[in-house]
Amino acid sequence: MDSQEEKKAYTTKQEVLERVKEIAHSEENPSKEEVDLLKTIFYKLHIAEREAQQKEYLDAGGDPEKYQVLPDETEEAFKAEMNIIKEKRAKLFLEQEAEKKENLKKKLEIIEKVKSMATSPEEANKSYQEFKELQQQWREIKAVPAENANELWKTYQLYVEQFYDLLKLNSEAREYDFKKNLEIKTRLCEAAEKLADEEDVISAFHQLQELHQQYREAGPVAKDLREEVWARFKAASTVINKRHQQHFESLRAQEEENLAKKTALCEKVEAIAAEENKGAGDWEKHTKQIIEIQNEWKTIGFAPQKMNVKIFERFRAACDDFFNRKAEFFKSMKQRFAENAEKKKALVEKAQALQDSTDWKSTADKLIALQKEWKTIGMVPKKQGDQLWNDFLAACNKFFEARNAATADSRNEERNNLEAKRNIVEQLKELAEGTAENIQQKVQELVEQYQQVGHVPYKEKDKLYKEYHEVLDKLYKELNISTARRRLDNFKSQLKNVAKRGEDALDNERSRLMRRYEQMKQEIQTYENNLGFLNAASKKGNSLIDEMNRKVQKLKDDCNLVREKIKAIDAQNAEEPEPTPATETPETKQAE
Repeated sequence: MDSQEEKKAYTTKQEVLERVKEIAHSEENPSKEEVDLLKTIFYKLHIAEREAQQKEYLDAGGDPEKYQVLPDETEEAFKAEMNIIKEKRAKLFLEQEAEKKENLKKKLEIIEKVKSMATSPEEANKSYQEFKELQQQWREIKAVPAENANELWKTYQLYVEQFYDLLKLNSEAREYDFKKNLEIKTRLCEAAEKLADEEDVISAFHQLQELHQQYREAGPVAKDLREEVWARFKAASTVINKRHQQHFESLRAQEEENLAKKTALCEKVEAIAAEENKGAGDWEKHTKQIIEIQNEWKTIGFAPQKMNVKIFERFRAACDDFFNRKAEFFKSMKQRFAENAEKKKALVEKAQALQDSTDWKSTADKLIALQKEWKTIGMVPKKQGDQLWNDFLAACNKFFEARNAATADSRNEERNNLEAKRNIVEQLKELAEGTAENIQQKVQELVEQYQQVGHVPYKEKDKLYKEYHEVLDKLYKELNISTARRRLDNFKSQLKNVAKRGEDALDNERSRLMRRYEQMKQEIQTYENNLGFLNAASKKGNSLIDEMNRKVQKLKDDCNLVREKIKAIDAQNAEEPEPTPATETPETKQAE
């Protein structure tokens, strides 16, 4: 591979393919190093392209399970051309090996001929012209198997030098050869020394190999100059070989550094892949991080050959693990979105079925229940979710706007009723604070007026109810006390008239009151039992409980009045002479 191809940077698969085609269909002998490099570059570009296509598919909302890697015509063409190169290289290798073996055989034959000539000065002188022809043949014969090359050259040089050392008669020709060979080897030394200035280390090394081949093919120089010339050529070769070695040591160091960088990136991706993703936001954040790492990976050169594939497989496995789980998450989320969308569609249909109803109270309750249920359903894709919400809201608004329009008059009436009832409450408060005559009659008239007024706004109902009954309770309590006192005084004043009708009349009245007293106690007990049940079943007070409390209090007040009447009868009996000392009856004790 020449330096121009080494330096060339391939940016697309098509560029790599064109170079592969050129190698496959020309007389050019393909270099293993270049072929391996072209293969590595092609698949690096191919994998990056395939990953970009898959990401574009998934980002567009594609189903991961349905994604298929489509056949790539460029890759198929690349494989076909590489097979041609492989066959070409295999054939060339066999031909070269056969040729090398044949060349070895020919050179061994030349060595044997030179060896037979280098037995005496006489033979050397006679065979000089033949010797020169053998030298020319040797130079024309090319490579031999690598394992035989050095030993073959040393043997050849040995017998060539022996031949020249024995060559006496034709000393002029020998000296001429020595001179020409010295000129050749001197030029080779100069060329080798000049290679030290060559910037392309690889090219300099390859050129040096050519110079070595030419040096071997050149004949010997004068015996006293042989070591000197060889030392000069060897010293120049050492400089080039050392630069070549340092170059590859530097490459290996760079590859080791690249391996360390790629290992660190693998660890980063593996750490990100191990993190918990609580929602789509986490997945997208981590995706962005991994794509940035993938872009950084592309800027790093090759790792050492034995690790290059392994480190890439590790990196690819970590990325695949993350993106496969991401695809599974979004597939699951897509399924949840679909289920949520179906639930919301069902609520939209229910709301639309109710939107034209005129059963205001029942339908309003149903729509409010649907709105509460809507809030419990999870997310759906924004565009679809907005449309469903707009449809649902439109149905609800249609009903409530119709209800508001239909009940506008009733709300005005309720506000008027509220003002009327508040006015009545204020009049009751004035009666509670004053000392007006016929207060009981006035209270009764205001209560009747209050009961005739219709409904008030719902939000004001409880507050007004509480205020109204608080003032009534106060008034009734005061009215009950004064009324009970008058009734008791009237009863006492009538007792003497009853006593005049005889002892049995007082006893009969007392028995009647005792029966009434027991009956009222039983009623009080029943009401209190019911109140206990209602209080336990209710989370807060209500109007039914308040009314029952008032009845219980009224019964207790009436019960106390009856007990006071029984005491009055007992006191009247005590004033009348008895045949036996007066005692407290069990009934009186119970009344107490």
